[in-house]
Amino acid sequence: MSSSASPPPVPAAPGFGNSLDYVTIRVGEQLLGLPIGRVQDVFIANRITIVPRAPDEIVGLLNLRGRIVTAICLRKRLGRPVTLKLDGQGRTELTAIGIDHDGEAYALIVDAVGEVIRLDRSTFEPLPVHLDRVWAALATGIHRLADELLVVLDLDAVLDLDLRSAA
Repeated sequence: MSSSASPPPVPAAPGFGNSLDYVTIRVGEQLLGLPIGRVQDVFIANRITIVPRAPDEIVGLLNLRGRIVTAICLRKRLGRPVTLKLDGQGRTELTAIGIDHDGEAYALIVDAVGEVIRLDRSTFEPLPVHLDRVWAALATGIHRLADELLVVLDLDAVLDLDLRSAA
């Protein structure tokens, strides 16, 4: 005799339900976290098509496996000065994080990509009141690590180019 009842749910692995996973990146010396569920790709881009009259944050467009991707400079978005990294042949080499947002593909141009880390939800804290207002508009909170702060970015805010937090 077969039963139509579904099997009981499988419990999550210990600690996973109370954890948050991030892809870590760096902009300058600052460690930032991107929610891992939002990250699609990590890649190096060196062929960018400039878009005339685009907002300053938009580096240009690139072709990623046949898909047109809008490249956004996270340094500019965070109000930091821009520095270019060159490859061995003198071409600009951009480290990018692929993100899908509202059906569109974006590449966040960052200084460096770190590792994937898992942190306990209990270590997540609200943003400090003295955090720069541009950064505060683009972040959701922080985690205190052993030797530095991890600022967790709000990707919806980062990708909302109509947001003018510096105004």
